[in-house]
Amino acid sequence: MAAILFTHLRHRLKHRKRAVSRQDKAGIKDRVSIEQRPEKASNREEFGHREGDLMEGKNAKAVAQAIIALLLPYKEMVLSITVDNGTGLAGHKKASKALNCQIYFTHPYSSREKGQQVENTNGLIRQYYPKKEIIDELNTKNIKQIQYKINRRPRKDLEFKRPVEIFYKFVNDKVAFAG
Repeated sequence: MAAILFTHLRHRLKHRKRAVSRQDKAGIKDRVSIEQRPEKASNREEFGHREGDLMEGKNAKAVAQAIIALLLPYKEMVLSITVDNGTGLAGHKKASKALNCQIYFTHPYSSREKGQQVENTNGLIRQYYPKKEIIDELNTKNIKQIQYKINRRPRKDLEFKRPVEIFYKFVNDKVAFAG
């Protein structure tokens, strides 16, 4: 019986093989390296430095529009965004201009440089949408419920606080100072 317990783990002891690619990332023009990112963003001293990752989608225009739609209501609280080198982020300049912030890119194959465990969050989402399942409009009817669950899950790296608590604390503090 103990031999099948691993099937109930989030990763089910799966090991992925890293794709070997020599594809040049020159398709993303005017990238700004993570090396130029402010120290406050790297060591999490300042609220407003966001991180992002794509799980689905390579349409740069659609990705840029989605980033803008998600972050525009919080434009004043978006100081920077750090992403990896996916070709879906080729429209970064449009998002950067609309949000009035700088977008930084990690080094190739170094998503760990983002630091705030975006990859961990992807893993949490993949519990609901396995890797082989395509995430599209047809199967995202309960995405808000999944978002609700994940954002209310205590995180070790947040001293076991819930991300939603921390986010709205900063949002409310920022609004209180602006008013």
